[in-house]
Parts: sequence; structure tokens; C-alpha cells
Amino acid sequence: MNKSLIIGGVVVLAFIVSAGWCLGRCGPQVLNNAKTLTIKWQRLVDDSGGTCERCGLTQKEVQKAFHILKQSFAPLGIQVALQERPLDRTTFVQDISQSNRIWLGGRPLEEWLGAEVSESVCGSCPTQAGCADDVECRTIKLAGQTYETIPADLIIRAALLAAFDLLSDAPNGPSPQDISSTSCGGCGPKPAVTPQGCN
Repeated sequence: MNKSLIIGGVVVLAFIVSAGWCLGRCGPQVLNNAKTLTIKWQRLVDDSGGTCERCGLTQKEVQKAFHILKQSFAPLGIQVALQERPLDRTTFVQDISQSNRIWLGGRPLEEWLGAEVSESVCGSCPTQAGCADDVECRTIKLAGQTYETIPADLIIRAALLAAFDLLSDAPNGPSPQDISSTSCGGCGPKPAVTPQGCN
């Protein structure tokens, strides 16, 4: 079985157990208020509908995470929606860092995880974007590792933090203070990181 699926399943299971404990403590009414967690992902798409290698691989990881989260969050009353937004060449060239970017619950993945936004040369982007020169595309750095393709387990980790926010905002649901004082504590979003500019 794929490592991302194993990690994702374990993390989601831990979340369900912890969230279930919090909901039992703070009131079952939370489950009666359906919430939607939206995953938004955007990337360069050329005139023929193709994209670069790292974006193509990230798309598979996004879809993998989406299916895991959709099934796992349903018992908690959280619906998961996926929006895939194409960027045309003109938009891509204006701000390359916006390609292969992911948001969860309206916040960038790197903010949820406390990751650093960086860039590296993408071998297939000059062809896709119609550029003659090398193109440096978005990466994220977390715990000393650089990711060009965003793996499903990172998306799932960010989704867990976003889901806690949804549950915290639910009527009669756990407040941030409740969560921080229980075993669900320590799962709040990390400080925002300002993405680096593009050349």
C-alpha cells in the first residue's frame, strides 16, 4: 500500500478519535450542523489541457487526499469539496508562484503547516508555458525537506487543522480554549508565512 495512504489513514483515525472525544465532551449538537471543508488547487494548464510534471503528480496526490478525507470526515458532519482551478499561460507568467498552490478552508496549505515557500527549476514548465528560459516554480519546505510535488499526507495534515477550525466554529461546539485544554490541543494553525516573490 502507498506510504501516503498509510500515513493519511493513521492521522485521520487519530483525528476522528480525538474529535469524537471533544464532541462528546462539548455536545453532540456539533454533528447536526453540517460543515464544508473546501480544498482548492490551482496549476498551469496549456492550450491542449496539459500541465507540468510536478503539477500532474500533485494532482494525483490532491485527489488521493480528497477521497480519504471525504470518507473519513463524513461521520463528523464535515463535507469535503475539491476545486481544481486551471491557470492559463498569461496568468502563470504574471505570477509563477501561484501555480501548484493549495488552499484548505480558504487558507494556504503552507500557513496551516508553518511551511516555507520556495522555488526550484521546473524542467517541463518552459514547454508548457511557452518560455525559452528556465522557469523556477513553487516548492514548499517543511522540517528540512523540500517538496516539489505536494504529497497527500501533507494535504491531510493541513486538512485536520482546518477541520478543527470548522468544529470550533460550530454552534455549541468546542471553543479554541476547550480544544487547547484537551487532548485535541496543540493542533491550531501555525503562523502565516509570506510567500517569496517571483522574478
